[in-house]
Amino acid sequence: MKIAIAGSGLADGGTISFHHHLRNGDTVMFQVLRACHDLGLRDLHIAPSSLFPCHETLIPFLRDGTVTRITTSYMNGPLADAVRAGILSNPVILQSHGGRAAAIESGRMPIDVAFVAAPAVDESYNLTGAIGPQACGPLGYAMVDAAYARQVIAVTDYVTEGLPRICMPGDLVDQVAQVESIGSAAQIVSGTTGRLPSENGRAIAELAAQLIDVSGLLRDGFSFQTGAGATSLAVAKALGPVMAERGITGGFAAGGITGPLVKMFHQGLFRRLWDVQAFDLVAVESYRNDPDHCAMSAADYASPDRADAIANELDVMILGAAEVDTAFNVNVTQASDGRIIGGSGGHSDTAAGAKLPIVTTTLTAGGFPKIVERLICQTTPGNTIGAVVTEAGIAIHPSRPELKKQALKAGLPVLPIESLCDKARDLAPPAPSVVGGGRIVAVCEYRDGTIIDVIRK
Repeated sequence: MKIAIAGSGLADGGTISFHHHLRNGDTVMFQVLRACHDLGLRDLHIAPSSLFPCHETLIPFLRDGTVTRITTSYMNGPLADAVRAGILSNPVILQSHGGRAAAIESGRMPIDVAFVAAPAVDESYNLTGAIGPQACGPLGYAMVDAAYARQVIAVTDYVTEGLPRICMPGDLVDQVAQVESIGSAAQIVSGTTGRLPSENGRAIAELAAQLIDVSGLLRDGFSFQTGAGATSLAVAKALGPVMAERGITGGFAAGGITGPLVKMFHQGLFRRLWDVQAFDLVAVESYRNDPDHCAMSAADYASPDRADAIANELDVMILGAAEVDTAFNVNVTQASDGRIIGGSGGHSDTAAGAKLPIVTTTLTAGGFPKIVERLICQTTPGNTIGAVVTEAGIAIHPSRPELKKQALKAGLPVLPIESLCDKARDLAPPAPSVVGGGRIVAVCEYRDGTIIDVIRK
């Protein structure tokens, strides 16, 4: 690793990028930063597509000045807690996945060295996530980095002859660094992707499927994506029987692909899967074996600079929420206790692109309301949200009177969002205010690069 880094020309103050296809199983970032530390490199800017609890191992490199800046699309766990506590003198920049891709392609975020955790590499430096001991599926986030970085170093634990599917051609790769292990693909199923929906979650999923059914969008060629939350995933399971009963074949399902979407694909309910990352091992296997399970780069998926991005072709997008306010604005970045628990990821990208973005959420969680008058942190603007579905009913954005009319005609429980806020407040007391009054520790960018909110210490 040290030889590859030294050969890359990386210097103090440089920007290095990573991807998160191994999610909570990644060890490549630690191995790279340990080597950078040993080489005496300082003041590095790391630009990973996301950060997870496993990246607690990076905290010493923030403390000693090896890393002084972070730009990412999502972060949670001990490293995020350290950021909130003020471990860095520079605020973390939180982008959307599409915003990150656009920043790289436009040159607003130049990358000196992109480190690609590659489950398999062949003799021509071609890379894939389809096979290997830690196969993780498509390398969609790394594709943009590799296309624009000054140097690309593939980090792998498996070199073989020939690949069944190439995620990244060898002519983009400058060096290959072999390591004992790149991590654990078993940890792809982590966080929200590893949870089962609650009883309320299942009820919400059924309501959301009914809303989709009456929206006028559920027809042949229908396109669909779910988020990674348990309730969002349950919507796919609830929608499958509706599509089968009505004989509907969708054009594609997209996003971070999951087992429920693979099942629908195998049942013939969708003709194609567009995949930027696999959210579970069922999706990894499908990507390896199914020709119509196709990889897409983060830019192809959601860049605001791409009119033909897949996100702009979605009929329905199912989104989660930590909080929703009475103007339909959504927070998926900060918890009611102030912790940084995520970031936009593709949330604001797909909300802006889809014809009908639906937020699914329970009224309360952790003893506090989730439908609130004021967010602790804004991630996604309310004017891009079509509806909010809870166990107590559905709130439809005022800009969609026809959807409200169809939902009421079908007998669905449509309520003003203020009523949902009142019901949530009746069930649980408001969370105590934890908005920090200290210096800014994170800047939340909207997908176009403008600042939508900040987080203070």
